[in-house]
Amino acid sequence: MALIELNDIHKSYPLDGFDLEILKGITLKIEQGEFVAIMGPSGSGKSTLMNILGCLDSPSSGSYLLEGKPVQNLLPDELAQIRNQKIGFVFQGFNLLSRTTALENVELPMVYSNIAQAVRQERAEKALKAVGLEDRMGHMPNQLSGGQQQRVAIARAIVNDAPIIFADEPTGNLDTKMSIEIMQLFTELNEKMKRTIILVTHEEDIARYAKRIIKIVDGEIHSDERKKQ
Repeated sequence: MALIELNDIHKSYPLDGFDLEILKGITLKIEQGEFVAIMGPSGSGKSTLMNILGCLDSPSSGSYLLEGKPVQNLLPDELAQIRNQKIGFVFQGFNLLSRTTALENVELPMVYSNIAQAVRQERAEKALKAVGLEDRMGHMPNQLSGGQQQRVAIARAIVNDAPIIFADEPTGNLDTKMSIEIMQLFTELNEKMKRTIILVTHEEDIARYAKRIIKIVDGEIHSDERKKQ
């Protein structure tokens, strides 16, 4: 059984009296433990696909199975529970709370799970240590470099032991050196912690860290290539 299975996924949005079709019949399987990069030019549909995979949006038609269970018709509360327990998100803009310490930012997903404060702190400290920020736990985001902020975001994504990490242009706001460090961290999460990584990027050098590259053009899968082991 595939971790993720999409069958004939279409997505349209109403625009000026007609439906603008963004995804045009995406069929795709992703197995547990894969490291997948989804590439495509601006407007290709890659971010729309990411939003559907991450249960942030629903397809107009087609089926989406996550761990063998259909998710496209779930209620908002049920989707929120999946996002909290099964999925970790890392975004280009870090999305950290500016007046909150690194430790408190990482604790945030557990607040919504009603986990005791002492347990939250212990898990958050462990996650920050895993991304090399044990000496920055009490720092505010504006006291951290861009790479450090993204490490906090990654710690937040893994703190609930989510098996799937979605990363949307995670190096877009970083310089080359920081980008390399962040991609090495994703590689470690995949290889050592066995997380499934699904990365959206338009940069070839970033996509090369993945073991599988799917290219989207005009809402359709243009190519799907796996690295030779």
